Amino acid sequence: MDYILNIETATKNCSVALAKEGKTILCKEIAEEGYSHAERLHVFIEEIIQEAGITFKDLVAVAVSQGPGSYTGLRIGVSAAKGLCFALGIPLIAIDTLKTLASQVKVSNGLIIPMIDARRMEVYSAVFTPNFENRRATLAEIITENSFEDFQEILYFVGDCSEKCKTVLTKETFVFLDEIKFPSAKEMSLLSFEKYKISDTVDVAYFEPYYLKDFMITTSKK
Repeated sequence: MDYILNIETATKNCSVALAKEGKTILCKEIAEEGYSHAERLHVFIEEIIQEAGITFKDLVAVAVSQGPGSYTGLRIGVSAAKGLCFALGIPLIAIDTLKTLASQVKVSNGLIIPMIDARRMEVYSAVFTPNFENRRATLAEIITENSFEDFQEILYFVGDCSEKCKTVLTKETFVFLDEIKFPSAKEMSLLSFEKYKISDTVDVAYFEPYYLKDFMITTSKK
């Protein structure tokens, strides 16, 4: 059996899922105002392995959220994933955080806009079709009333910044799915299995999360 451990820590949601043949069989997660990833992540991993009745040696790969997202959260998740891969001699799979978030939306028309809160009116966003194909690359952007005006389709927005974005994104074709706030490891299961089948893995030693750090650099006014 192809068991893959999926780790998602890019946002406030500390999430771990065990998948078999691309289907989630166990998931543990918690989203808190204060990040508890350092305390919770390894506990969740141990509990899932024990509850599944398998051992770490049964894992064929570990998948981790690659970002964008919280610098600290990503570092914790990637460090844990690398440690497991090194110890077990198995491959590491990197999954786009925004695609994981978008994968929770089930629609047949329009476009899906997953957004992760950065600061103030800034977000990390991407654009996906209902089949989760990239329509526009990931960007770090400031949301204004003119954002996404080039898209004529119905746009479905998900993520943890809906409340602030609703104040400026007011077109009738903009639909906010408020119940979907954070990416979850259980949505990574099929994505990671598809990558595993074609050996789409990353170098365990050199892989770094996708921080979009340039977005945070500002120029002094002095």
